[in-house]
Amino acid sequence: MEQHSRTDVYADRYAARAAGMVPSEIRALFAMAARPEVVSLAGGMPNVSALPLDAVGQMIGDLVAGRGAEALQYGSAQGDEQLRERICEVMALEGVQASPDDVVVTVGAQQALDLITKIFVDPGDVVLAEAPSYVGALGTFASYQADVVHVPLDEGGLIPSALRETLASLRAQGRSVKFLYTVPTFQNPAGVTLTTARRAQILEICAEFDVLVVEDNPYGLLGFDGEPMRALRADDSEHVIYLGSFSKTIASGLRVGWVLAPHAVRAKLVLAAESAILCPSNFSQFAVREYLTTQPWREQIKDFRELYRARRDAMLESLDQLMPDGCTWTRPAGGFFVWLTLPEGLDAKAMAPRAIAERVAYVPGTGFYADGTGHRHMRLSYCFPEPHRIREGIRRLAAVVEQEIRLRDTFGGAVGGGSTGIQAPGPDVV
Repeated sequence: MEQHSRTDVYADRYAARAAGMVPSEIRALFAMAARPEVVSLAGGMPNVSALPLDAVGQMIGDLVAGRGAEALQYGSAQGDEQLRERICEVMALEGVQASPDDVVVTVGAQQALDLITKIFVDPGDVVLAEAPSYVGALGTFASYQADVVHVPLDEGGLIPSALRETLASLRAQGRSVKFLYTVPTFQNPAGVTLTTARRAQILEICAEFDVLVVEDNPYGLLGFDGEPMRALRADDSEHVIYLGSFSKTIASGLRVGWVLAPHAVRAKLVLAAESAILCPSNFSQFAVREYLTTQPWREQIKDFRELYRARRDAMLESLDQLMPDGCTWTRPAGGFFVWLTLPEGLDAKAMAPRAIAERVAYVPGTGFYADGTGHRHMRLSYCFPEPHRIREGIRRLAAVVEQEIRLRDTFGGAVGGGSTGIQAPGPDVV
């Protein structure tokens, strides 16, 4: 009998799609970044400490005392109808007019991504995604054996001309595209926002090529200036599937998200959800519904915005003051993330262990590309640490980058791999 040298004795039994299930760059960092002496600029964890936890605790206690038997029971695979009504009110802030009948409640927006990919993607099908793109989406696409084709970003978001060229090239090859996945507002990981003019162009191009758009919008209400951007879904209800989440505007631990889809797609999503989980948690749904009904949630979102604005400002000010020449970064107007590009010849992934040794953590850019490129880039998250910790983290990171530059200049050649993706504006660009 053949002797297996690998530690996983079940390796030959897995389905082919299991080969795409690999740990993300972020997951691999969590154990080290969680050490108290490390300033973690890695994980995009919302700052739930800003919630009025005493009022929320009282609300949940009243829910259990008054409606516990119902809240702790099975529910509908589509989700609680009253919560779906409240969700439509939330989406209306971004110009989306929707019926609760076309909303499916999910276990966070991550499950929504999984369900959409499950019902649309066969192995080898093309999915378009921004470059860089959300690592959780790339993991989902890989698990269903999709062929991810990236479309580049710049400081104005997804580039329409590049999208058109990519779609035309794929059509000429006889390949169909199942959908375009995009985080148009305060993008994860780049922090950029698709401009109003480009939104219209992206919708026009996708309609011309008959391509669905999956609009993932967890940060849309967390802008630091002015009113929320108008969602893509607000201007096209036939070609856009909208994903939303309460993870960033209430609490990620509740795991409540949703999909708004055309009616026929909604029916498939409900069937897929039912086969996967029977139904989302009634208790979590009731808790979110009660929160939206009884708490001043709009004011709470304003509090979150100010909290994240102060942290964003601390990061940008520190980058401006401390980061060596040759580094560039985005200047987000909302959300959680800054995207930093290192000078030529430096490799963010190779540098990560040395950064951990200096007690600062970030996510290397390679995790945000399906082909593992993006070596010169890193994602910095400002949502969780206190401003003084962010400043200290950037001080430590700048020292590591300076050391890497000295090594490059001393020994010559590239310290790490190549680069691709967004060309970030410099620190003097507002």
